[in-house]
Amino acid sequence: MRRLTVTSSSKPRVLVLFGGRSSEHAVSCVTAAGVLDAIDRNKYDVVPVGIAKNGQWSLVSSDPAQWSLRSTVLPEVPVSPESVVLATASDGGAAQELVVTASEQMPRSLGAVDVVLPLLHGPFGEDGTLQGMLEMADVRYVGAGVLASAVGMDKHYMKVVFASAGLSVGPYEVFTDRDWTRNRSACLERASQLGFPVFVKPARAGSSMGISRATTPEELEDAVETARAFDPKVIVEAGIVGREIEVAVLQGRGMDEPRTSLPGEIAVQPGEHEWYDFEAKYVDGSAAELSCPADLPPNVTDRVRELAARAFDALGTEGLSRVDFFYTPAGELIINEINTMPGFTPISMYPQMWAKSGLTYTELIDELIELALERRTGLR
Repeated sequence: MRRLTVTSSSKPRVLVLFGGRSSEHAVSCVTAAGVLDAIDRNKYDVVPVGIAKNGQWSLVSSDPAQWSLRSTVLPEVPVSPESVVLATASDGGAAQELVVTASEQMPRSLGAVDVVLPLLHGPFGEDGTLQGMLEMADVRYVGAGVLASAVGMDKHYMKVVFASAGLSVGPYEVFTDRDWTRNRSACLERASQLGFPVFVKPARAGSSMGISRATTPEELEDAVETARAFDPKVIVEAGIVGREIEVAVLQGRGMDEPRTSLPGEIAVQPGEHEWYDFEAKYVDGSAAELSCPADLPPNVTDRVRELAARAFDALGTEGLSRVDFFYTPAGELIINEINTMPGFTPISMYPQMWAKSGLTYTELIDELIELALERRTGLR
């Protein structure tokens, strides 16, 4: 069947992809709202595509208000009678095009895609699965590749890589589904040896989804069950006394070294939140306060930026990452995690730290797209 083709714009076509199948679907939509509001539409032809929770891709509204967080109502990509797919360009070239399909209708093309901006968080988006699909399609995209995305999503293997790179990692235990099912008591005993409090997390989730702070063995068991609702693999981390310091990392141009922002520090305000949970990040705007640059001795500022760049390179990351550390009273910097697709709303830590470092939100989006357009497809 012949496709109906829409004439392509002379501007680079950016596919803004968001939503997805993970528990962080709504966070992805909120991120997209910020990007759609700030991206330079004089420079780019923006095509917003949402992924519904059932995995369907569809052309959606580019109005940021539709994807914003309104009070406590979480945005969601609806299922549509029309689907969008990536297909080989009709002229047989290497470029890929977006094709809209619907039952009993002629497929229509939206033109070639120059770059994908994947604003997906969590499994099936941030974990290498989407990146692998885009690699197979020979489409350029913003952010980390398959391996870095997969390792960065799994808090267990992330720590293994960091430790092998000489970075200081805090004590932890990991339970697989088989471990927990066959010998729950042994798992609880191992975790209790870390001492309390501990933080119990789904191994492959983000945005504080499914994370609990446990202060007793009873709370620990409940916390593991909470985490397992999001991922059958669970990581339990020892509570570390220290300040939480974060650094935004941006890939260098060409063969240049990664660029690092001024370090930031989140202080959760006294009240309903004991730690930086989902509500504090996305719902309660007064729950947390960012200090950037963080009040650190100059040598510690230099050191944490150096370590953030080392963590970025240890995973072979591209594009962007946020790297989180604990700065202990003894002066030690312990790496907590890397986020290869960090929260990217205008009030998220990553854009805020770059804003304090001299790069506005719109400039940051532009830089990430240009980095993706510059890199070649395939093995790099």
